[in-house]
Amino acid sequence: MFRQRFWLGLAVIVIAVGVVVAVTLALVPQETNPAFAAALEFAEAAGQGDDAAAFALLTPDLQQYVTANCPNGRISACIQGYIPPEWGKFLGVVFRRAAPDGPNWNVDLIATYEKDKGFSGVCIYQRMEADTAGAWRVARWAGYVSCGDPASRSMAANPDAPNHAP
Repeated sequence: MFRQRFWLGLAVIVIAVGVVVAVTLALVPQETNPAFAAALEFAEAAGQGDDAAAFALLTPDLQQYVTANCPNGRISACIQGYIPPEWGKFLGVVFRRAAPDGPNWNVDLIATYEKDKGFSGVCIYQRMEADTAGAWRVARWAGYVSCGDPASRSMAANPDAPNHAP
């Protein structure tokens, strides 16, 4: 009888630990992945006009692109140029989803603006690549269009995605 209760108790404990682990994994936000966190950090900095912070999160190739192609070499000038004035001020950005591409990540984000673009948001794509030190950098971006726009679909695979750099 004692042996039966012991094994039953042990089984209950193992199942309980398994449930706790499964629930924890399900509830831990994916944006804690370093690549996704860097993508969010970049989009937030660029949206808020913090060019220094945003520039530091770019690959060297994309830094050269920004310097050559964005007004006054400012990332925020490029990004703000995509946004129609009727959307209003940038409010924030959240992680949507990500897909691995070899060792890299294709990350989709959703930004919100104070007017006209609320819950449905503004879709942003970023290709994240790790540098030699293991830090995640933005190698490509696209989007900054309404998520209701058909052009916001499959931006990772579309060389003609709207507002892409490079």
